[in-house]
Amino acid sequence: MSATMTPLAVPGPPEQGEPRRGRWPRRLVRPGAALLAGVVLFLSFPPRPLWWLAPLAFALLGWTLRGRRLRAGFGFGFLTGLGFLLPLLRWTGEEVGPVPWLALVTVESLFVAATGLGVAAVTRLPAWPVWAAAVWVAGEGLRARVPFGGFPWGKIAFGQADGVFLPLAAVGGTPVLGFAVALCGFGLYEAVRAARLRRASGRLPRAPLAVAALSMLVPVTGAAAARPLVSTAAEDGTATVAAIQGNVPRLGLDFNAQRRAVLDNHARRTEQLAADVAAGKAARPDFVLWPENSSDLDPYRNPDAREAIDRAVRAIGVPTVVGAVLTPETGTLRNTLVQWEPGRGPVATYDKRHVQPFGEYIPMRSVVRLFNEDVDRVSRDFGPGTEVGVFDLAGTRVGLATCYEAAFDWAVRDTVTHGARLISVPSNNATFGRTEMTYQQLAMDRVRAVEHSRTVVVPVTSGVSAIILPDGGVVRQSRLFTPDALVAEVPLRSSLTPATRLGVWPEAALAALALGGLGWVAVRARAARRGRTAPNQ
Repeated sequence: MSATMTPLAVPGPPEQGEPRRGRWPRRLVRPGAALLAGVVLFLSFPPRPLWWLAPLAFALLGWTLRGRRLRAGFGFGFLTGLGFLLPLLRWTGEEVGPVPWLALVTVESLFVAATGLGVAAVTRLPAWPVWAAAVWVAGEGLRARVPFGGFPWGKIAFGQADGVFLPLAAVGGTPVLGFAVALCGFGLYEAVRAARLRRASGRLPRAPLAVAALSMLVPVTGAAAARPLVSTAAEDGTATVAAIQGNVPRLGLDFNAQRRAVLDNHARRTEQLAADVAAGKAARPDFVLWPENSSDLDPYRNPDAREAIDRAVRAIGVPTVVGAVLTPETGTLRNTLVQWEPGRGPVATYDKRHVQPFGEYIPMRSVVRLFNEDVDRVSRDFGPGTEVGVFDLAGTRVGLATCYEAAFDWAVRDTVTHGARLISVPSNNATFGRTEMTYQQLAMDRVRAVEHSRTVVVPVTSGVSAIILPDGGVVRQSRLFTPDALVAEVPLRSSLTPATRLGVWPEAALAALALGGLGWVAVRARAARRGRTAPNQ
């Protein structure tokens, strides 16, 4: 009998157990790193001014995914999505409990999981950080479109309002800005990997080092080169604008039961502004902007609401945009902005085009009711409008994107291509209390200001209201749940940035790049399989 067959050559139970125990901590390292990458990505978002954490998150994600199998890439991507979106979207469960929040996070994390699979695949290619960043942007683009019209919240670009990459928004919008951040992060990991290769072999790995250097240098250099596109110069004169924040009596969903109080708050704050103007305490505005839902009483059907609005508009004496809920006899409700002229009343309307699923309308209501009875708080669905919103307010063409619409590239862009010299994003954040939601949305609006080189005014029922210059800087800002009237003279601009002119094309180009990379991986895998089977044929 040979020595290999003796009982002494068979490892006993203690020896078997020790390596297994040792392997488990190592197996948890990459999943833990994937989860941590998501958490670091969350920490890069407002209200924290830690934008520079985003490239670090992508560097960590690159280490997690590079060279992994597709199944592992999917799993690690899902963990990254959870680490990122669970804290980022906590506000979605503020008043309706954890079930909708957790359901939304799970669905959106599946998109991040698919993106992780794609990133893991393209890490096998030369210059992989380029392909990987393109895959990430393609994943964001898909998430922004499906299901139910998509959910773009959490786009990497929206965490970069204070970052050095922000000017790239004017070059190619949120896709190019997000691509630059991801590319820089993946390039950072490649630089670390090149350094480790050099330490291990004693030789300088030129190809990885070149890829790493270019991946970090190109986004930073591109952002610096794009700085001239960011300007606050007045091309079409200036306008003095006022944003009214009337506040709500109580936090939460019950604000809808306080409709008259909310309307009175906004009317009263407008009348106070009129008194301040008359006393010389405030500049006279050229027009006034009220928030979304500032009148949940239909002024076309409720004489008291009409009189309250009309009295406030006559007091201030300038065109005023009022956010109202219109309740026709039949059909769906309308989330509408009404242009109200002193002495003339309502003269134009804009119906919100992208109404919020599970907030303003309930898809699959009978199914959703099984999981959350709060679904019936939305007893009658809102319907979408079809026309682009641009009002002529005292000679200034003002583009309109209502609240949730600001997250969608097309909803803001087409107001500018239709002639807007200034953008208004009236919002209602009262249902989300004191969560980070309002700061996340404000960051979106700052990115939009740079993307289209327009002043952006954000009147909100309960805060944070703001007036944002075309360079993304905030010149006036209110506090949460505090009545206020923000007044500022702002520049009007008519030139179009490359991002505005190009529209969806930068995103389409990056999506094509991502698909090309994935196709290349598939071709190489097929060729490798054929090579392995050739001798047996």
